[in-house]
Amino acid sequence: MEPDVLISVKNLTRLYGKNKLAVKVLDVKDLEIRRGEFIALTGPSGCGKTTLLNLLGALDRPSGGDITFEGKKIFGRGEVSLCRFRREKIGFIFQAYHLIPTLSALKNVMAPAFPLGSGYKRRAMELLRQVGLAGKEGRRPDDLSGGEQQRVAIARALLLEPDLILADEPTGNLDSVNGRGIMDLLKKLNQRGKTVLVATHDQRLAEDCGRVIRLADGSIEEH
Repeated sequence: MEPDVLISVKNLTRLYGKNKLAVKVLDVKDLEIRRGEFIALTGPSGCGKTTLLNLLGALDRPSGGDITFEGKKIFGRGEVSLCRFRREKIGFIFQAYHLIPTLSALKNVMAPAFPLGSGYKRRAMELLRQVGLAGKEGRRPDDLSGGEQQRVAIARALLLEPDLILADEPTGNLDSVNGRGIMDLLKKLNQRGKTVLVATHDQRLAEDCGRVIRLADGSIEEH
């Protein structure tokens, strides 16, 4: 494996159901993601984009095949080790934001560090400033616009300096202006050295990425 390859995928499959009723929703023979890439993952609804992201981020387990991260297999380890891997190596940005409604923007950003103790407040404040939310640290999600909530989610994903950012339709619930702003922010993160993989339906947004991977019926059609 080349030194700059962050993730390598071999014969990755994911089936839902059992026995004769099992349906193969993902079948990726070979894929490499290099450190520092900005990749768009495209394809119609139901093609397997979210499934692939969940597997790369160890939120789900494959039915077959291997995923290696920095040369080491992700799976085949215990759940405690997987939790540590997700916390330290992966930053997740979800379409539905998944903010905790009873917490302020600041505490939502700090949430990944709760098991680690105090000491992350200053970094969380700085991240909110970087995403344009200085002065809104104390607001709860209901008091923020959709675009602002997504920026809180991005700040949260960056808190622990992950190697890989996985964004699942991060502009799907936003208007075109806010969607463009989120993509510009992801591009800036990539320019700072972050590896970013973003699933999107919007071909115009995908064209701004350095590389496009298209999924069709669970398989890579082109990349």
